[in-house]
Amino acid sequence: MVTSWLAELDGRRVAVEVPATIANLGAGYDCLGMALELTNRVGLEVRSWGRGAIELSVEGEGAGELPADSRNRFVQGVEAAIVEARGSLPEGASWLIEMVNRIPLSRGLGSSAAATVGGLLAANALLGDALSTADLLRLATAIEGHPDNAAAALLGGFVASAALGDTVEAIRFDVPRGIRAVIFIPDLRLSTVEMRKVLPSKVPRADAVANLGRVALGVAGMASGRRDSLRILTEDRLHEPYRASAYPQLPRLVDDARAAGAIGACLSGSGSSIVAFTDKVSGVARIESAFRAAAADTDLPGRVEVVAPRNAPARVIAEP
Repeated sequence: MVTSWLAELDGRRVAVEVPATIANLGAGYDCLGMALELTNRVGLEVRSWGRGAIELSVEGEGAGELPADSRNRFVQGVEAAIVEARGSLPEGASWLIEMVNRIPLSRGLGSSAAATVGGLLAANALLGDALSTADLLRLATAIEGHPDNAAAALLGGFVASAALGDTVEAIRFDVPRGIRAVIFIPDLRLSTVEMRKVLPSKVPRADAVANLGRVALGVAGMASGRRDSLRILTEDRLHEPYRASAYPQLPRLVDDARAAGAIGACLSGSGSSIVAFTDKVSGVARIESAFRAAAADTDLPGRVEVVAPRNAPARVIAEP
């Protein structure tokens, strides 16, 4: 039997837009993120008569490979929001999902978090915004396992976040104007799970203290509009040195971007993308050239994209 509220939503549609994100930002391991003007758009239609079927179409990144079942992070987001708001998932709930994806998969640009946040946001819109932003962030973090990408995708801008017991706290502010992210996106895919396996269970105290200082200075600097603080923030001693063992081209790409004049450069998330920041038009061309040369020398094919940070949050772009 179809749940009454589901029957009332039959045929209703909603569409959402969710940005890519850069997590860690060097020293801010698992706690810092920045949203980018590189987005996925996803439409969701309710079908109360489909007996649990999911019809999925994908244009762009992930076409032909994203699953049309509960393994799909967008579907997980939709179902998590419904269970949170209504107590259970109605029997026979079916979805028509149409994705136009620009965020590459498994490249450290938050594709899974964008899908999760998109599903939560779409379902919440259909349910009349039954859940608060804090609820959505908590649910996204539970699905993702950590809040850095999810918080930046949901809230936009520059976000510091942490899971604190049963809650997730996040503080955001706008990224200073004039910054551009020059991103080298290799053809190489890297699994977050596998890249976490190369990290040690313990780190030297000096490295932990160094990162704490860089996060403190970097966040305070960015919040006060100091773009040059990215130079301090993007130097890391907790994860990038260890991940270089699984990604040997990483140090060369980062070093060459800095030598080309980048304000700062680092691994994006757990990779494989490398991001370099600049606030000069001439800097974009120099960094692009440096990335292409380093990639050719290290036999790592890929592409370069220049993207502005995004201060706007994920949003509903078509009301149900």
